[in-house]
Amino acid sequence: MQKIRKGDEVIVLTGRDKKRRGTVLQRVDADHVIVEGINVVKKHVKANPMAGTQGGIVDKTMPIHISNVALFNPETGKGDRVGIQVIDGQKTRVYRSSGKAVGAKA
Repeated sequence: MQKIRKGDEVIVLTGRDKKRRGTVLQRVDADHVIVEGINVVKKHVKANPMAGTQGGIVDKTMPIHISNVALFNPETGKGDRVGIQVIDGQKTRVYRSSGKAVGAKA
C-alpha cells in the first residue's frame, strides 16, 4: 500500500523548496512523486516546426524523492509520518502522531 498517493497534500522536508506545501499530481515510480509548484526548473526547449512546438525557456515540474516529502496533517499544521493499520478488515493509512485515519473527518 502506498503511503503517499496522488491527490495528497504534502510538505517538503529538505532542499530548495523546504517548508512549502503542494498537492501530489503524479507518482512517477515507487520512489518519486511530482508535486504541484515544487521543484520547478527552467528547461531550454528547441523549436520543432514539424510538431508545431515553439522553442524557448519553459518551466517544468521535476520529480522529487518521496523521502523528501511528508503528508501534511491539518490538525497539527505540520508534516507527519504515515503508518498502515488494519481497521474493520481493511488496510487504512493513519497519522503516526495521533493514530487517526488519513482523510477522516473529525
